[in-house]
Amino acid sequence: MEKKNVILEKSFEFALAIIEFSEELENNRKFVIARQLLKSGTSIGANIREAQGAESKLDFIHKLKIAAKEANETEYWLLLCNRSNSYPFSESLLQKLIEIQKLLSAIISSSKQSSL
Repeated sequence: MEKKNVILEKSFEFALAIIEFSEELENNRKFVIARQLLKSGTSIGANIREAQGAESKLDFIHKLKIAAKEANETEYWLLLCNRSNSYPFSESLLQKLIEIQKLLSAIISSSKQSSL
């Protein structure tokens, strides 16, 4: 039986949710932030997936750090939506992102420890 990769699954599901939310933003004619969110929000999972084929432990950590940066950018766009009166917002999307950020942080930290 194959072991589940939680961060891969959560980031993929998050990307699907970001696509839906970006479409909602576009339906509300919020094109610029919709595009920014779509790029950064789907990039998280893409970088995590790329890290799975890393050439070394350092490469793995580097790719996960890129994913973490994309997650921070995604959080910024979501918080802008939250604070703006004229934008839709999804609390569950933000909670899913925070969970991914915590997982990324833990994986990066433990990977650094094991490479010492």
